[in-house]
Amino acid sequence: MPRRNRVTPYSELVAYPERGSLMGNRGVLHDEHGRIVRFSRGRRWIACLTEFRGRRRAPMTPGRYTELFFLDEATALAAGHRPCHECRRADALRFREAWARATGADPTSSLEALDRSLDEDRLEAPGRMRRWTAGAHELPDGTMVEMGGEAYLIWDGGVRGWRPGGYTLARRPPSGRVRVLTPRVICAAIAAGYEPAVAL
Repeated sequence: MPRRNRVTPYSELVAYPERGSLMGNRGVLHDEHGRIVRFSRGRRWIACLTEFRGRRRAPMTPGRYTELFFLDEATALAAGHRPCHECRRADALRFREAWARATGADPTSSLEALDRSLDEDRLEAPGRMRRWTAGAHELPDGTMVEMGGEAYLIWDGGVRGWRPGGYTLARRPPSGRVRVLTPRVICAAIAAGYEPAVAL
């Protein structure tokens, strides 16, 4: 039976059999029985490679961080995660530079400052993601939005429906405003030049 450690663009933790292309964490979220008991722990929400230097982990080891999985980087960013500075160093540095351009921050800011900025922007209350609205045409490729109660990826002049195993075929974006799932500061970093990997 699949574990409840697959992350949706809504930042929800669900049980799906598909593993995804990235692994990450946001602290210890499970108890000694492997049950998810909290939404997050700490400000460092990261998205990592699924394989790095031959390291192996037993998922949901008591007291160790909870391994989370994402379809792709666009999903991880929508869920509020950033690239890991250890296993994805080049991506992490590009992301920090884009974040600095978007926010006016020092491009050599510490990871702690970056994580504090992301945390202040992504949550409106403990366990509840902050949402905002914008015109679909104003958003950069790689942003996730909600339409009709479902998550969609803005990509190449259209939108694609998010599914655990991939995306639906492209369709035209709506002409009005949409509810944006990707946190505003992360969307700004994408607009400032960070290109997320997308599983198309």
